[in-house]
Amino acid sequence: MSPSSSLRRHCTLFLTAVHYALIEHLRNRFAMVLIAVFIPVWSVLAFFCVSDTVAPFLLHATGQLLTPHGNQLTGISGALNAVTLIVGFMMFAVSFNGGPFDQRLALAGYPRAHLVLAKLTSLVLASAVVAAYATAATCAFWIPEQPALLAAALFGAGITYGALGVAFGSLLRREVEGMFAIVMTSIIDLALQNPLWSVSSNSGVVRYLPSYGAMQAATGAGFSSSPLPTYLLVQAGWFAGSAVIGFLTFHYRTRGAIRRKDSFPATRQRSPLHRSTPGRSLPPSRAEVPERGREGRARPLITDDS
Repeated sequence: MSPSSSLRRHCTLFLTAVHYALIEHLRNRFAMVLIAVFIPVWSVLAFFCVSDTVAPFLLHATGQLLTPHGNQLTGISGALNAVTLIVGFMMFAVSFNGGPFDQRLALAGYPRAHLVLAKLTSLVLASAVVAAYATAATCAFWIPEQPALLAAALFGAGITYGALGVAFGSLLRREVEGMFAIVMTSIIDLALQNPLWSVSSNSGVVRYLPSYGAMQAATGAGFSSSPLPTYLLVQAGWFAGSAVIGFLTFHYRTRGAIRRKDSFPATRQRSPLHRSTPGRSLPPSRAEVPERGREGRARPLITDDS
C-alpha cells in the first residue's frame, strides 16, 4: 500500500469515527435541551435573583483584592458549573451508551486509535460550542473585563470534565452512578472555590481541585485586566491527566472485547460420535425414537383424546 493511499485510508477511518461520534451527541436530546435552556435560565436567575451587594475577596491568581457584585460572581461560578455538568453528561452518555458499539467496532478490526481521536475531537468541539454559548449568555447581562479569557477558562473546565465523563462511562456499570459521580464532583469542586459560599476559597486545599485553574482564570477574566496564562496551563494539566485516565479505561474496555474474541476457537471441532462413516448412517437421536410401551409397540407421539 502506497503512503498516499494509507494516509487516505487513515483519514477516512478517522472522519467516519468523528461523524458517528457527533451524530451520537446530536441524538442526545436532553443534552441539547440543557444547552439551549439551562445556561440562559441560570444566567437570568443568577443576575436577577442574587443580591448585587459588593462581595470583596482576594484573588489568589493575581493577589488583588477584587470587589465584584454578588450576582456577577455567582454568574461566573454558575457558568462554570453549567459547562462542566453539560459536557460531562454528554461525554458520559456517549461513552456509556456507545460502549457496546465501540466494542463491536474493535472486534471487527476498527483501529482503536481512530476511535480515541474521534472522541477527543468530539469533546473539543462540544466544549468549544458550550463554552462560547455560556460566554455569550453571560455577556448578555454584564460585560466581563476579558471575555476571551472567560471563554478559554470555560473551555478548559469543559474538556476536563468531558474527559472525566469518558472515564466514568468506561468504568461504571450503571447510568445513575455516572450521573451522580459527575454531579457531586462538580458541586464539591466549584462550591469550595466560590467566595460567597465557602470561607476556604483561598485555602491550599482548593488548589488540588479539578477546575481550580479554570475558576481562577474565569474570575480574573470577569473582574481583572491581568492576563492569566499560567492558570490556563494549570487547567490544561488537569485535562491531560483526566484524558489519560479516560482513554486508558476506554482502551482497557475495548481490549477486553478483543481478548474475548481471541479466546474463541476459529473452527469448532466436531465430536467423533458425530462423525459419519461412508456407507453407514447415524442412528436417530433420542428425540426421534418413539417411546415404546411394555408390549413392545411404539406409542404415537401425538394422541387424539377426542
